[in-house]
Amino acid sequence: MTTGNNHYPVHGAGLGLRREVMDEMKQITTDQVDFMEVAPENWIGVGGAHAKNFRAFTERFDFVLHGLSLSIGGPSALDEELVKAVGKLMQQHGIKFYSEHLSYCSDDGHLYDLLPIPFTEEAVHHTAKRIRRVQDILGQQIAMENASYYTPAPGAEMQEIDFIKAVLEEADCKLLLDINNIYVNAINHRYDPVAFMQALPAERIAYGHIAGHYNEADDLIVDTHGADVIENVWQLLDKTYQHCGVFPTLLERDFNIPPVAELLSEVDRIKQLQQKWTTATTPANERARG
Repeated sequence: MTTGNNHYPVHGAGLGLRREVMDEMKQITTDQVDFMEVAPENWIGVGGAHAKNFRAFTERFDFVLHGLSLSIGGPSALDEELVKAVGKLMQQHGIKFYSEHLSYCSDDGHLYDLLPIPFTEEAVHHTAKRIRRVQDILGQQIAMENASYYTPAPGAEMQEIDFIKAVLEEADCKLLLDINNIYVNAINHRYDPVAFMQALPAERIAYGHIAGHYNEADDLIVDTHGADVIENVWQLLDKTYQHCGVFPTLLERDFNIPPVAELLSEVDRIKQLQQKWTTATTPANERARG
């Protein structure tokens, strides 16, 4: 097991805040959920009652932002106005951290999908330069999420794992480790998810995601965030904590949202795995004092 990164922006087990169930989520306590996450695009410029409701959450919980539309690897000019708006939102609400997908979604217009960046040296340099610019504007490191994809971009010169590591290193940014995306890609592109996870730089992990997916076929699954987390993905999270150390992890659920009690049961399972590996790696004399 590696020591991992002890300087995480948040801690514990998190849950995505969804506007359509905000009223029901008001019952959640800080004992049940340690931090929350929203897409900044859904909250930039929002006022009135929605802004007031959001403020009630950001005053109680630590928050992170997970972007949807920055298109960090895209060919169009970087949307610096969006980055500045993200920074303003972070300042307004005391939000700890910002992450995005290691993908692209625009080319002189929004493509409404997250597409894979070509795994090439040129794309590494292009993407890393844009990440560094975002970090300069915000005045802090950001994290890139290992993205799910269903067909590789043409012209690949390296493997997915080598592309991710090269971008993180050249940009000197953090990793948002999505456990479900590793599993989805491992099935769809036929590689070992545990070996892939173990090859990632644990010291760059900022926090993690876990989510459900949809089985289209035996050899094709789709990252939907619309179902319960399956047992194989829970087992992969368990192995990841064992190898990388315990890091903050958030449950994503974007549609087919069940009652809050069911969401909290999955958050509780994250907590249980975190406690398992925290206890396993704490020296016996420290456990005795506790």
